[in-house]
Amino acid sequence: MSRTFDAIIIGAGQAGPSLAGRMTGAGLSVAIVERHLFGGTCVNTGCMPTKTLVASAYAAHLARRGAEYGVILDTPPRIDMPKVKERAALVSANSRRNIETWLRGMKGCTVLTGHARFESADRMRVGDDVISAPRIFLNVGGRAVVPDMPGIGDISYLTNTSILGLDTVPKHLVVIGGSYIGLEFAQMHRRFGAAVTVVEKGPHLVSREDEEVSEAIRDILVAEGIEIRTGAECIRFAPHPEGIAVGVDCTSGAPEIIGSHVLLAVGRRPNTDDLGLDKAGVATDARGYIEVDDSLASNVPGIWAIGDCNGRGAFTHTAYNDFEIVAANLLDGETRKVSDRIPAYGLFIDPPLGRVGMTLAQAHASGRPLLVGHRPMTRVGRAIEKGETLGFMSVIADAETRRILGAAILGTSGDEAIHGILDMMNAGAPYDRLLRAVPIHPTVSELIPTMLGDMRAPN
Repeated sequence: MSRTFDAIIIGAGQAGPSLAGRMTGAGLSVAIVERHLFGGTCVNTGCMPTKTLVASAYAAHLARRGAEYGVILDTPPRIDMPKVKERAALVSANSRRNIETWLRGMKGCTVLTGHARFESADRMRVGDDVISAPRIFLNVGGRAVVPDMPGIGDISYLTNTSILGLDTVPKHLVVIGGSYIGLEFAQMHRRFGAAVTVVEKGPHLVSREDEEVSEAIRDILVAEGIEIRTGAECIRFAPHPEGIAVGVDCTSGAPEIIGSHVLLAVGRRPNTDDLGLDKAGVATDARGYIEVDDSLASNVPGIWAIGDCNGRGAFTHTAYNDFEIVAANLLDGETRKVSDRIPAYGLFIDPPLGRVGMTLAQAHASGRPLLVGHRPMTRVGRAIEKGETLGFMSVIADAETRRILGAAILGTSGDEAIHGILDMMNAGAPYDRLLRAVPIHPTVSELIPTMLGDMRAPN
């Protein structure tokens, strides 16, 4: 069956459904194609289930600390892992169902299930259906990388997707990769009761962060009993009677770790290898990401790439902003650009890290004259009251323009407090404006103006 639409959207992740809503609202006919689960990575294997698990792990951690707050439990808390898993799955299922219901009830939107592949630059096949449109939007997301490490084919391993299916606590979880995804799973499973070892090739965890941030994160995890092995140049695997032997060549520590489970958390790759992009002439880079310009248009007129598959952002919020950029430019007559976006993200360990803009290393490399501010969470009243004083907040500004270049808040509510700084950066205002603010007490955010009032040239 052959059908023609005003637009085709491939993938019902964060950007796709909202774009379908805007386009059908403008009177356009839209086909949206989803081959598996509505909602994409965030709803099914990313933010929603993992942050639900993080919340369960936090509850377990707080229960164990109850005596510190004068709350006495007669017995140590126990983990009902099937219930933990069920809770996370329910959160995802509810969101997935709501998205699918919204799309199927959307006037002017045709929902197709199946795998879409290009037959030409304006025509795609989905099973027995051939669909065409002058505008095609690729919102196909990504998946976990499985590295070609020695012995990887001889063992059973977990990815960020399959680990969500665990209904028992691992005896010893070995996490390969010391970055954002790996560290969240490492801490949550340690709090569920597993022994946990994190193996990282580089010299520091979360290597894109400043060393001060990386080392503070390491201290937080080590204090909870997580073993950290950095500088692991050669990682290899082999079956073992007690599970899996993980060989590591590190600067210190035993050369082999015996784990019951191995989680691979070494990065992600775009789902672009089976779309037939060659038949449409769509260009990709060496890693498979679709090459796009500042408006998210590919090299082929009429084809855009939005979300994780374009390599211009790896987060739910950047995917949604991709939708906003495309919709504004095509439907509202605006000229919005990806390069206008200020990078911001979080690491959702406990305490969380909120990050925006440049790191200190990047700011130094820019050659600007700098001012920096710093405040430990031990001097934040709200953190003291909560008994959660790990971490610090820091900010970097241009000494001449006095505009904020970047900031990090590693500490309780850091993922929320960072937005005050992000808002100032988006407004393009000098940091002096924040000095005149009257923030709410007691909060973490109230100490940001205090920190800005003590800005100094870096050492």
